[in-house]
Amino acid sequence: MTILEKIQEVKLVPVVVLNKVEDTLPTIKALHDGDVPVAEICFRTPCAAECIKKACEAYPNDLIGAGTVINAKQCEEAIACGAKFIVSPGLSRSVYEVCKKHNVPYLPGIVTPTEIMEALELGLTTLKFFPAGVFGGLKAIKALGAAFPSVKFMPTGGVNNENLKEFVECDKILACGGSWLVKKDPAETVKVCLEARKIIKGE
Repeated sequence: MTILEKIQEVKLVPVVVLNKVEDTLPTIKALHDGDVPVAEICFRTPCAAECIKKACEAYPNDLIGAGTVINAKQCEEAIACGAKFIVSPGLSRSVYEVCKKHNVPYLPGIVTPTEIMEALELGLTTLKFFPAGVFGGLKAIKALGAAFPSVKFMPTGGVNNENLKEFVECDKILACGGSWLVKKDPAETVKVCLEARKIIKGE
């Protein structure tokens, strides 16, 4: 299976913001124990690259990616640290070029038909819909999906365990991203993740 196929199987992409390197392993372990072996570690903090490296070394079979990647330098750094996929809040051609060079999946953020068309011109068909809650949520995704049948979306922002079921039942959704899965207390993270996986499996 490809990286994106594996993400689609799990259906969840936890958005992880780490302020300290020592928080990395307890957080990734909690996700792993919660049956969500995926993490989008955000480049919002100075230690992000080191956290990605640590997570990839400790959990080589998990899908550790980098999020909030907004330029080529960050992208090169993330991939050098082992990131298996790259996510941006918007579409960056320079980030796309780095991902293409290294054969790493790139999920750029989009909200408009024009942005989707720009992504399609680059050959990108799996796109982050962000911030989903602000820009129409599932209703918008269904409308955009009808216009662009080849596109799959990863809504991020505004998704939680209360509305997760209706999102994952939509065939236009690759997976749902968000920080709601990652709590300060690792035990709570495990609990929320296991609940989310039950919802996805229809248990």
